[in-house]
Amino acid sequence: MPIEIKMPALSPTMEEGTLAKWLVKEGDTVKSGDILAEIETDKATMEFETIDEGTVQKILVPEGTDGVKVGAAILVLAGEDEDASAPAPKADAAPAKPAAAPQKEPEVAKAAAPAPAAKAQPAAASGDRVKASPLARRIAGQKGVDISALTGSGPNGRVVKADVEGAQPGAAKAAAAAAPAQNAAPVAAAAPAPAPEGVPSETVKLSNMRKTIARRLTESKQQVPHIYLTVDINLDALLKLRGELNKGLESRGVKLSVNDMLIKAQAAALMEVPSCNVQFAGDTLIQFKRADISVAVSIPGGLITPVVTSADTKSLSAIATEIKDLAGRAREGKLQPHEYAGGTASLSNMGMFGIKQFEAIINPPQAMILAIGAGEKRPYVVNDTLQIATVMSATGSFDHRAIDGSDGAAFMAAFKRLVENPLGMLA
Repeated sequence: MPIEIKMPALSPTMEEGTLAKWLVKEGDTVKSGDILAEIETDKATMEFETIDEGTVQKILVPEGTDGVKVGAAILVLAGEDEDASAPAPKADAAPAKPAAAPQKEPEVAKAAAPAPAAKAQPAAASGDRVKASPLARRIAGQKGVDISALTGSGPNGRVVKADVEGAQPGAAKAAAAAAPAQNAAPVAAAAPAPAPEGVPSETVKLSNMRKTIARRLTESKQQVPHIYLTVDINLDALLKLRGELNKGLESRGVKLSVNDMLIKAQAAALMEVPSCNVQFAGDTLIQFKRADISVAVSIPGGLITPVVTSADTKSLSAIATEIKDLAGRAREGKLQPHEYAGGTASLSNMGMFGIKQFEAIINPPQAMILAIGAGEKRPYVVNDTLQIATVMSATGSFDHRAIDGSDGAAFMAAFKRLVENPLGMLA
C-alpha cells in the first residue's frame, strides 16, 4: 500500500512551512534515516528525514512551495512489492490534522492579548415589552430616547433612571443601527507603501523566519510594557581571570570567550534575584528554579536563540563548549527544536560590532533580556581615583507586568558585582 509522507511539525510553533528543496526525485529508493527535503520553518531551515522505506512514487508538493500546512501530504512512497510507476493516489484537498498537533504559542502570549470586550446587549425584553422602570420610561419619553436600544444596568438588565439620563436623544437609535457593522469583515490593513519612483531597487521575499521575527517583535513591543535599566561595568578583573583560565584550558582545547562568562554571570544573578527569573502568565506568575539562557545568534536571514540549559550549575568550560556547538549548528540550520525552544531569559551581545549600548526587545514569553555593549577603554573611578579601565555598558529590558523596577535594579547590581568580581561565579 502506498505510504503518504506528510508535512512534519519541525518546531513547537510551526503550523505551516516552505518546502525549500527536495533532496530526492521520483524513482529514488529511500530507507529509514534518509534525508528527503529541506523545510523552512518559522525558526530555521531544517532537514527532514524519513522513517519509512520504499521508492519515491510521486512528489505532491513542488520545491519552493510556501504555506504548506502541517499534516498535508507532500510525497508518496511505494512499498517494496509495489509498482512505483503506478499512478499515485491524489492528495486530499483538505489534509487530515497531524496526529500530534504542533505545540501552541506560549500561554503568556495569549495573556498579553487583551480579552475581547463583551458586546453590550439591549435591554432584556419579555415578548415585545422592554424591561424598564416607570420612571425610566417617563424620562425616555421626555428626552426622545429609544429605550429599547439601551443597555440596562438594573436587575436582570432592567433599564433604570441612570441609564436614560446618560443617553442622548437619537444616540441609542444610531448605536442600534451601527450594531450590525460590528459583525462585518474587519477593515483590511493598509497596504505597504510602494518604493519611491526612479530609485533602483529589488523586492526580496521574506522568509518564514523573518515573518515570524517581525510578528513576534511587533507583538512584544505592543503588548509587553518594557522597562530599561543600564549599568557600566569594569571588565578588567574578568579579562584577567579569562586569560588565566584559558592558559589552564589549552591542553583540553577549550577557549573561553567573554560572552561565555557573561552567560554564567547572568545565570548566577538570576538565581540570586529569583524575582527576575519569571514568566508573566495572565493572572499567575511562573517562577523558575533554574536559569536557562537563550543566546542570540545571527544566522543568514534572521536570528535564532539556542538555549544553554542549567547555565547556573554548569562550569565555564562546559558553557563554552556547548555554546560553540549550538552556535555552529544554528548557522548550519541543524538545531533540533528542543535546543532553541524555552529559555527563562535571553542575552544579546553586540559588543563585537562596536555597539556601545542598545535596548533589546524581550522575547515572549520570557520576562527579561540582557543587552551587552562593547568593552572599551574609558575614564573610570577605581578605589576613589580616576583611572583608565575597560568598561562595558549592559542594559536589561524587563517585562514590567512581572518584574518591578526595584527587582530589575537588584538583578543589574548582582550582575555587575559578579562580572567585576568574577571569582564569585566559580564558588
